[in-house]
Formats: sequence, structure tokens, C-alpha cells
Amino acid sequence: MNETKPIETDPGPEDGGSTGDGKLPLLEKLRGRTEGEIRRRILQAIFEQRLPAGESITEEQLAATFDVSRTVIRQAVARLAQDGILVKSPNKGTAVASPSRKEARDILFVRRLVEPEIVRLLASAPHRFGLTELRKHLAEENEARLAGQRGTLVRLTGEFHLLLAELSGNQVLLRLMTQLQTLTCLAVLLYAEHDEACPRDEHLRIVDAIAAGDGGTAAQEMLNHLTHVEKDLKLDRMTPESSFGDAMGWLRGVPDN
Repeated sequence: MNETKPIETDPGPEDGGSTGDGKLPLLEKLRGRTEGEIRRRILQAIFEQRLPAGESITEEQLAATFDVSRTVIRQAVARLAQDGILVKSPNKGTAVASPSRKEARDILFVRRLVEPEIVRLLASAPHRFGLTELRKHLAEENEARLAGQRGTLVRLTGEFHLLLAELSGNQVLLRLMTQLQTLTCLAVLLYAEHDEACPRDEHLRIVDAIAAGDGGTAAQEMLNHLTHVEKDLKLDRMTPESSFGDAMGWLRGVPDN
């Protein structure tokens, strides 16, 4: 019987946590983690691009990693599956979602509907809606960028969008944006040709417009930003589709068309 290995999600001392051999350091076990804490840790691992799209995980692995009961793990997995972040398949177990190009386009379509209105709302009363927190978050992004902490930077650039939703005070928006941003991170893993889908100045321009109380400009800057993200993902690129029958034909020596 194979020994169950805990998944590894904690950052290490350098570059957001990767070690010299490319493996992630073991998560320090802490008893008593709640279902919510476990979900947040899994989301963080996805945001830092430590859990790749399509990666299979088991309740046994997660229970060993977090040192909690399978009951708590089932609750966390069920919630993540409900949000589309984990996918449960009959006879295949549970895996991290792997958005198709069409699904990624759909995700960004919804984001273009929602996020400009979030920043427009924040710009209507920037000092009431947490301008100081936004400036602090941008400073953390810049610190991670300057320190070369790629994993931390990827996570922070994703969390910027969640912070905007959180500052709106609308919990429905926050939950929706958590789902959309996490799936976008997985799409970035699959399709982006560059390491960073959020250039440093684009978040700054959004916050500057919010600070100026200019909702129209804030909304337009967000649209520009999301358009840039989509272009970087190359979602219109056609990739050849394969099938089991084609693979069997190739194995038999049938030439490609």
C-alpha cells in the first residue's frame, strides 16, 4: 500500500517558498484547523501557483496535511467543489479545476461586467471604502516584486481583486470574486505566456482613480486591465484536439491527416 503523502503548501524562506530541488516545504501541522482555514490555505496554494490545474488530491492527503478529520476535509472540499474550484468526478476522485479556453473567456466576460462596478462604487467614497488598505496592498505587491518573490507576488496580485470586493462590503460579491479570481489563476497557469498577468502600473492606476473619486476612470482602468489579462492568456489561439481514437490510430501507425 502506498503511503499517503501530505500536499505541501507553505512558503519557504525564499522566492515565496520553493526549495532548491523544486519541491515545496512541508506544511507545519497545526491541530484544530477549521474548514474555513483549510479552504483559505488551498486557495492560497492555487493563488501562489503551487497547486496546478488538474492536480488530483484526495481527502486522505488533505487530512494528513492539515492533521484533521476526514469530516472537516469533506466540508472544505464540498464547498470548493460547489464554487467550481475543485471538481469531483465518479471513479476519478477530486482534482483542481482545469478551465478550458472557453471557460476562461466566460470567466473574464463576467469579471468585465462585475469589477468595473465594484471600483465605481469604491470611488464614490474612497476614504470610507478603505483607500489606506489599498495603498498598503500595492506596497506589499511592490515589495514582493523587488524581492523577486514570484509566488507571493502572484498571490498578492490576485488578492488585490478580492480586496476590492471585500471593501465593497458585499459578501455575495466577495464570494463570487473569490471563485472568479481563483479560476483565473488556474487559467493563467494553463495559458499565460508570461509569468505575471498583472503589470505593476495597472493596479496603481485603478487605485489612483478610486482615490480621485473618479468612478468612470476607475471602471475604464479596470476594463483595460482585464482586457490585458485576457490578451496575455491567448484564449483565441486554436489548439489541436486529440481523441482516444486518434491516439490508438497513431499507435497502429496510421498517419496523421
